[in-house]
Amino acid sequence: MRLFALRGATTVEDNDAEAILSATDELMHELMERNALTADAMVSCIFTLTDDLDAQFPAVAARRMGLSRVPLMCAREVPVPGALPRVIRVMVHYYAEPDHVSSHVYLRGARVLRTDLESAQ
Repeated sequence: MRLFALRGATTVEDNDAEAILSATDELMHELMERNALTADAMVSCIFTLTDDLDAQFPAVAARRMGLSRVPLMCAREVPVPGALPRVIRVMVHYYAEPDHVSSHVYLRGARVLRTDLESAQ
């Protein structure tokens, strides 16, 4: 087994706890499905949010979906002027077979962040 890192991002319309939880749930399910990930393979998840999102921690959604034994951390994005607003990002560290090809996931408005990664769309 080899250690991999996987990136993903999504956006929400409003700074609302349920919107943040729903978007995070969607993002994590898509990341796990596209990469055939289980909680047992995950080492850690680091979530970041833009400054305009503070109604809820994305880690709450991850815990609700069964990732309670995976170390989870939430942090703030650097507030770069002109950056895409209302973004939730995640980096997942996990173990997989050495020939595994990571499929990064960018959903909703976050698709514009990585148009160079066709597999992320």
